[in-house]
Amino acid sequence: MLSIDRRSWLVVGLLAVVAGIATSALLYTFDPNTANSPFPPCSFRALTGWYCVGCGGTRALHALVHGDLFAALRMNALAVALLPLLAGFLAWQAGWQPRRLQRIADTLARPLLWIWLLPLFGVLRNLPWAPFSWLAPG
Repeated sequence: MLSIDRRSWLVVGLLAVVAGIATSALLYTFDPNTANSPFPPCSFRALTGWYCVGCGGTRALHALVHGDLFAALRMNALAVALLPLLAGFLAWQAGWQPRRLQRIADTLARPLLWIWLLPLFGVLRNLPWAPFSWLAPG
């Protein structure tokens, strides 16, 4: 198994912060909701007509950098919910590991959770009736 030391994780974390700032600047400047957006549309949606797990993610991030949490949740609630987990993961890997969060970290590290959660979200957001239709972007 590949082992990465803490210093490497600090570099990864720093790069993630820089990438996050650059992405935030792009999303603040350009609106993915417009026809002339520089952001490409979802290939999965174009091919199948269904929403993928990430559909609406770019628009959700755009809404977040403009301070509109409710619009972001309407676009992709899962992406919005996973952002704090991503930040927590990077902090955890950099060495910030409070004991009280160990149980949560262990749960989130289980691949089976994600193997079920992501496809389930993808299926549920394509169902045409409430409350599942509320998960569709828009």
